[in-house]
Amino acid sequence: MYTVIEGGVTAAKGYQAGGIACGIKKRKKDLAIIYSRTPCTFAGSFTTNLVKAAPVLWDQQVVKTSETVHCILINSGNANAATGERGLRDAEAAAALVADRFGIRTKQTLVCSTGVIGVPLPMETIGNGIDSIVKTLDVTNEAALNAAEAILTTDTFTKQVAVELLVDRKPVRIGGMAKGSGMIHPNMATMLSFITTDARISKADLQALLGSSIEDTYNMISVDGDTSTNDTVLVLANGEADNDVLSPFHPDWSSFVQAFDHVNAELAKLIVKDGEGAQKFIEMTVTGAKDKQTARVLARSVVSSNLVKTAFFGSDANWGRIFCAMGYSGARFTLKHTDLFFASEKGELQVLKDGEPLPFDEREAKRILSEPVIRCTAVLKDGEASATAWGCDLSYEYVRINGDYRS
Repeated sequence: MYTVIEGGVTAAKGYQAGGIACGIKKRKKDLAIIYSRTPCTFAGSFTTNLVKAAPVLWDQQVVKTSETVHCILINSGNANAATGERGLRDAEAAAALVADRFGIRTKQTLVCSTGVIGVPLPMETIGNGIDSIVKTLDVTNEAALNAAEAILTTDTFTKQVAVELLVDRKPVRIGGMAKGSGMIHPNMATMLSFITTDARISKADLQALLGSSIEDTYNMISVDGDTSTNDTVLVLANGEADNDVLSPFHPDWSSFVQAFDHVNAELAKLIVKDGEGAQKFIEMTVTGAKDKQTARVLARSVVSSNLVKTAFFGSDANWGRIFCAMGYSGARFTLKHTDLFFASEKGELQVLKDGEPLPFDEREAKRILSEPVIRCTAVLKDGEASATAWGCDLSYEYVRINGDYRS
């Protein structure tokens, strides 16, 4: 069992954070650091987009060649993507600047960027910012909030989660922060997520845990169907809780996995709830599938469909669009054995039974679908597997935000 607590990336023991406005953006905070005084085992998951931003390439190299890290540097307002060899040099130079301030190796610093693509990093501005931000780092919730603010782009609110559990009867904490609003269709908006824990766990087991967790969290969300050049999830574990090393053979492993999955799932859902211009949060669950992957593919296809999104924006019980999205997903299911339900705080409505449409009151359907949180469930009879995906509606405001993005 775990308990949800206040805070973010500084909730776990031994972590400092900070966020400042260094001048990349015109007015808002745009530079953040997460720092552990103790070397951390770490894990990363990155965009599947063939066009990978320079910081992604740097971080992938660090994951391959370093056993521990101390620090993550994040800037917003500039993605350092499609910037050629200069972008790669700038990512490494930024890591080196941070490493110099903390007296650590360059490859003990991870770097992330988010913002406009195709514009070189303003390195003088970032260098001055690094000099300033290292003086502000702290262990407080306020410091974590400053960092969470500094990584935002088109987001409308900060996204933080923290939990506490017992491992070997010792308190262990997991905290996280994320950003993402548009360009969310990860396959692991820019979607960035940073998790810190004071648990002791090997690098290999942490990487395996992250890989498993993202399958049912970040990889099950969609805002606009775009996969960013910069999508990154990073996890640091500094071991300051002084538990016995966690592994799948540890008696508290399942409890730690549940807590870790909770942090990732909550951050993923917060990203969807902040979808650009979104007015409704859509939860699509598929049950009774022949296997887990089939359930995942079907659920994700529905929340990724623009026609489904616009139907929910209009509070329209257009179940045909949901079935269409399931049909072209590539996953196989038995239509004639499928039931379909809509639900919200205003009630539940079954619109399909064994593949056949049921009569329903359109006014009642609109009342149910006018709520800000909509749950849609497809009940198959092909097996025992289930999966849930999360998405949002698609509104006029989404077009306005993205039409004005660079201006």
